[in-house]
Amino acid sequence: MTVRVGLYYDLRNPGGARSWPAVYADALRRIADAEAAGADAVWLTEHHGFTDGYLPAPLTFAAAVAARTSRVRIGTAVVVAPFVPVQALAEQAAVVDILSGGRLELGLGAGWREAEFAAFGAAHGDRYAVLERVVTELGGRSAGGARIGTDRSAGGARTGPDLWSTGAATPPPVQDPLPLWVGARGPRGARIAGRTGAGLLWLDHELYRTYRDAFTGPGLPRVGGLVNLFLADDPDSALARIRPLARHNRATYAGNDRGAARGPAVLPKLQVVTPQQAAAVVRERTAGLPATDVFCFGDIGGLDADLVDRHVELVAGTLPRLLREPGPTAAGPG
Repeated sequence: MTVRVGLYYDLRNPGGARSWPAVYADALRRIADAEAAGADAVWLTEHHGFTDGYLPAPLTFAAAVAARTSRVRIGTAVVVAPFVPVQALAEQAAVVDILSGGRLELGLGAGWREAEFAAFGAAHGDRYAVLERVVTELGGRSAGGARIGTDRSAGGARTGPDLWSTGAATPPPVQDPLPLWVGARGPRGARIAGRTGAGLLWLDHELYRTYRDAFTGPGLPRVGGLVNLFLADDPDSALARIRPLARHNRATYAGNDRGAARGPAVLPKLQVVTPQQAAAVVRERTAGLPATDVFCFGDIGGLDADLVDRHVELVAGTLPRLLREPGPTAAGPG
């Protein structure tokens, strides 16, 4: 199976050191350059209330990516499902899919930071139930294997087509069905991904078994996710410049940020590696999995432009070529 290689963007700007238009413009420039170099996909994430301005509107930025690219898949990893009414989510996703000519990969998640749920007036305790309902209403499968649509007159759910097929959400996306993913780092989310027939956005062999056992189709199980690698020609030299900013990123995910409760969504430790080492890590992480997608952060907020530009060049141009070649499965440096 060919694995698509992508870049993952959170658009952070620690300390507001740069102008926000410059941060966004540079990201779009690098995404266009990455497509030209050979990248297969761009993935966008979502959080709210981070002091460094973490991307809060992934589908809005996805529309900008769609307008500046012609080939790369455009994924969300993830849109937090409980924060957006499902009809609005269906409409926004369809617009991105139309603008991109059918390139959207819609990843959804339950969310976890209690401060964000409070800001949106969403019930933290209901997040997994909401996630499953949203995925099914956008074309996933119910527990019994039937699609779920919304019966708006009754105010509830019924067995039937998705929101676009019923005409409840217009216009429809180009893709039918729209590719759906569920971001999950634990068994509950993995079972939701399996029951709804969505892809699983997390690379973990044990979690994959939970997902596979719950999988109902249609199609075949598929997984994708982050490999937290930064590529450089001289990893030791690059690491000294990257380490303080990488530690900031991990600290915010661990809950050490304004308004953040501690939670489970901690990033794996960043590895700074050569392209050859990166290929070995990817092979090891995906061995035995039906992996279709892997992605690395496209940037680390506040990092020097020369390091970021070279990293993007290596991820987009060199890593896909190396993965197409036979190679060892041993992991790179820890």
